[in-house]
Amino acid sequence: MAPRVASRSRATAETSIEISVDIDGADGGLADVDTGLPFFDHMVAQLGKHGGFDLRVKAVGDLHVDTHHTVEDVAITLGEVVREALGDKAGVRRFASILLPLDEALVEVALDLSGRPFVVYEVEFPGPLDPLPLGTPPFDPQLAEHFWQSFAQSAGITLHVRLRAGRNTHHILEATFKAVARCLREAVRVEGTAVPSTKGVL
Repeated sequence: MAPRVASRSRATAETSIEISVDIDGADGGLADVDTGLPFFDHMVAQLGKHGGFDLRVKAVGDLHVDTHHTVEDVAITLGEVVREALGDKAGVRRFASILLPLDEALVEVALDLSGRPFVVYEVEFPGPLDPLPLGTPPFDPQLAEHFWQSFAQSAGITLHVRLRAGRNTHHILEATFKAVARCLREAVRVEGTAVPSTKGVL
């Protein structure tokens, strides 16, 4: 099997992004993430660690304006490299789902490497409508939904994320990233040689 690796750079007036991924994790899920947003770094690193990917992300964005541009552009570029690394997806398991706990939080995720981007995101944070930002510079928890929308669109993934239980915003978000990572780990696993679709393509 050819190495499932990809790298990409993206530069705009708002951000400069460099991302590389090795789907099969030659270094065992090594994640090196630096976006200028420590909490966001912690979340994206979960994708490498628990997805079994070697993942390197370097982002410089206009954080003095907003964190939105950096989060969105990292998601777009990450989705692009994952899609490129998977190639024609011959032999992959394709589908995966999980119910993942993190302390009091419980998150359900299901995904399909369908080639048809679609996201259902049902995560309502308890307490105030606008949860307190996390980390310094602060990460707005509401941006997580936009991250998954942008990632799934670029990666060509059908993704369902639902919160079953949870009170702590940090726990809820971390459980979400870990759950998606674990599903990706299963969905990209090679268990045959044919493309898993009656159409012959994904």
